[in-house]
Parts: sequence; C-alpha cells; structure tokens
Amino acid sequence: MTEAQVEMKTRMDNEANNVKFSTRGVHVFYGDKEALKGVDLDINNNEVTALIGPSGCGKSTYLRCLNRMNDTVDSARVTGSILLDGADVYDRKVDVVQLRARVGMVFQKPNPFPKSIYDNIVYGPRIHGLASTKTEFDEIVETSLKKAGLWNEVKDRLDSGGTSLSGGQQQRLCIARAIAVSPEVILMDEPCSALDPIATARVEELIDELRENYAIVIVTHSMQQAARVSQRTAFFHIGEIVEHGNTEQIFTNPREERTRDYITGRFG
Repeated sequence: MTEAQVEMKTRMDNEANNVKFSTRGVHVFYGDKEALKGVDLDINNNEVTALIGPSGCGKSTYLRCLNRMNDTVDSARVTGSILLDGADVYDRKVDVVQLRARVGMVFQKPNPFPKSIYDNIVYGPRIHGLASTKTEFDEIVETSLKKAGLWNEVKDRLDSGGTSLSGGQQQRLCIARAIAVSPEVILMDEPCSALDPIATARVEELIDELRENYAIVIVTHSMQQAARVSQRTAFFHIGEIVEHGNTEQIFTNPREERTRDYITGRFG
C-alpha cells in the first residue's frame, strides 16, 4: 500500500470504530528525560476518556500531545503516531492554529481573558473568521454560553469582565470560549481542581452533556470524578499506560495489580 492508501484505510477503520484520536508508540522527551514511553491509546467520539495516575506520571504530557501544546516547550520532542480522523497531527503541512481550533483545551486554573464576557467568547471566532456580523457573533455567544450552562447567569451582563465571575463561572466561561470555535475534541487538564464542590458538580454535569457532541479527554487527580464522568479510563504510571478500558471495569475489576493498588490507595 502507498502512504496515502494506508492513511485512507486508517481513517475508514477509525470511523467504523468511532475513534477520533488514534495514538501509537507515543514517546515524549524533555531534553534527555523520557516523559512518555510508547503510549498506545484511542480516544472515541461522544465519550469522556479519563486519564488517571500519580502526579508526574505523564497524563498532562500526553494530553498536550493531542493539540501540539508541547510545541511551546523548546526541549520537548514527540515521536510516534498521533492521528486525528486518520490524519497525522504532526505532519509538517498541519496548521497548528487550525488544529487547536479543532482540539480545544480547558486548563486547570480558570483563565478568562481580561476582557468582557462577550469578548471572551467572540475572540476565537473572530480570529478564525467564523462570523462577520454582529448578529452572527451574538448568536455564537448565546449558543456557546447556553452549551456551557452559563447563559441564564450572565445574559444581562455580557459587557462585564470575565474575571468578575466566580471561579466556577470562570471555568464554564473558558469552556464556552473553547466551544465557540466549534471544536471536535475538548481536552480538560484537571478542570475542577481549583473549584469548590458545588462548582465541581456543575462542571461535571456539563461534561456529561457535552460528550453528546464532542470527544472529551479529562486529566483528573480525583478517581471519584473519573468514575462519575467518564466512559473509558486510562491509568498512567511512570510514563506508561498500565491499563485502559471501560471505566467500570477499570474501577471494579482491574486486570493489573498496579492499577488495583492505585485505586485502593496503596500508592499514589
């Protein structure tokens, strides 16, 4: 087979299997340090995939490979195969700005821009040319805030600063901002770690609603959260995936002893 035929076959296989991201043999080096050691994992459409494991085990490093955020680290080097809909995201022809529009990211600490709520939402669509009239931008703002479960709370103060919102509202604003550019995948790096229990519950409800339209990958230090929000779970340890599969199976009947030890609190 030619390279083009292999890519087409991979794409068709992934579509048939509902795979959005297919990653094989992914290694990440920061200088001489190997942070990921040959990770194989698929991310499915319309599912939440949770990445769990001790601090420093490679969860966030893997997440940052998916939208090439590791490109921003001078010492980082990524090898292996990372395919989005069967196409290599590290291909030289890939426009990284467009890739990050398709693969949105929500960070650990809410980081709204020092702009109004309205301008936070329209920032991405304006850059990517997704709208041109005030009516179109208004529609994107309303739709995005509704999807993020925030519209009713802020619709009368869209000109207020995004940083004037509570922590939980700021995180939902950041989710709305990510949604506004119509991504296909949403990456979440410990999105609730800075939130109180009530705000956490709101974000978890939102994640469950969003998976109907997106593939979602969440890094979480909370195994309870992984069990609540995800359909699939991958357990990372020292740069490797020890085990991955159906969330219920991982938590109730893990195949690997290291997984069992981590889940029962013997280490981590």
